Amino acid sequence: MPRPPTPVRRVVTGHDARGRSVIAGDGPSPNVLATGAGAGLTDLWVTEATPADNARAGDPAARPVVLEPPRGGTIFRVVEFPPDAERWTAGGDPAAVFATMGAAHAHDPAGRHPGMHRTDTVDYAVVVSGEIWAVLEEGETLLRAGDCLVQRGTNHAWSNRSDRPCRVAFVLVSARPLPR
Repeated sequence: MPRPPTPVRRVVTGHDARGRSVIAGDGPSPNVLATGAGAGLTDLWVTEATPADNARAGDPAARPVVLEPPRGGTIFRVVEFPPDAERWTAGGDPAAVFATMGAAHAHDPAGRHPGMHRTDTVDYAVVVSGEIWAVLEEGETLLRAGDCLVQRGTNHAWSNRSDRPCRVAFVLVSARPLPR
């Protein structure tokens, strides 16, 4: 059984009945998916389209946690990646993990890393804590806390070769599909 990820505090602003700005919510985001490989996805916010609708009431992230944003929309999430030694060598089935995230189509089982996948997104990634390798078909680079990466629809994976979890904040933006 995968361990749940560390809770992520989410503060959301809004407007009161007079139209004045207020704190509408403050607490751990309830929108969490613990995958079979030990990684944890915490969705903080989801938009359905651009421009986004700031008048919408409720929690738009209160839906099944899936890998990709709605077509034309975005997802703001934090992913906690356990060390690879816990993640893939402890029996994590990559195909099942991607299926759990509604993204079996994105997984590349022939890739150079078990977690290789490709989505129709532009992903802005900021390493919050720890370190992680961005693995591509040709090459890889180590990212540490404070480093940023822009992932543009490439086949990629995340490899935590350390002995501690790594947290990465992502904004996933729906993009036009690239030829496959």
